[in-house]
Amino acid sequence: MEWLTAPFEVTFVQRALWGGILVSAICALAGTWVVLRGMAFLGDAMSHGLLPGVALAALFGGNLLVGAVASAAVMTAGVSALGRTRRLSQDTGIGLLFVGMLSLGVIIVSRSQSFAVDLTGFLFGDVLAVRQQDLYLLAAALCAALVVSVLGHRAFLALAFDSRKARTLGLRPRLAHAVLLGLLGLAIVASFHIVGTLLVLGLLIAPPAAALPWARSVHGVMVRAALLGAAATFGGLLLSWHLGTAAGATVSALAVSLFFVSHLASGLRHRTARPSPSPDPASASVSALEAN
Repeated sequence: MEWLTAPFEVTFVQRALWGGILVSAICALAGTWVVLRGMAFLGDAMSHGLLPGVALAALFGGNLLVGAVASAAVMTAGVSALGRTRRLSQDTGIGLLFVGMLSLGVIIVSRSQSFAVDLTGFLFGDVLAVRQQDLYLLAAALCAALVVSVLGHRAFLALAFDSRKARTLGLRPRLAHAVLLGLLGLAIVASFHIVGTLLVLGLLIAPPAAALPWARSVHGVMVRAALLGAAATFGGLLLSWHLGTAAGATVSALAVSLFFVSHLASGLRHRTARPSPSPDPASASVSALEAN
């Protein structure tokens, strides 16, 4: 028991745990839609697109969070605008924004000789440096994400499975898509302090993807994803403390490991229950969600 509890008797590890739990909840709300809509590349692009704003904030002595929010807003607006251009595929537009924002960030970083340490924390996270005020900001971000998720649930659900049906129902799919991008940006901005932008997809995608075969509704995926993310945070911090590894990377790696364990267990369950060939567990889960 002492092996399990000793690390969490330290104040900064306690703050890291609470920070990871709050981020897991935010990522569960946004990441579920990312998984259902196949938007992983967009999430990766948006996470790397934060670099220019963070670099400018560090260069001029500003708040890194404000810089990250500004970059997220630019990426959201850019993706929404390019998505309306029929002559350009969405993947092409996202790729161009991804490379453009990342290049701009590297150029800004190259102008500052004192940004190396901050850049490392930005890329790989610094969960053990979470402060009390960061927890308040994460709690406020979670409240905002909950409000957006509740108000936009019907539109997000229709958009995830049939955008044409969303249009016929008067749900304004373009607006819903823009709001969903804002929710994704909020999750990424909230997460980069914990696991960094290179590893943010670990908490954003792995827990919802792991929960998908076991849930019968979108709400079920979100709740299970939040619990899996919290478990990955606890286990990652514990292993990091005893093994001396990077905390953020360990949390992210454990989240991805839970995904593989979940899908392996799901596959074994389907083989045991059905001797005849059965559909892919993830596809079956999506069909069940759509029916609900």
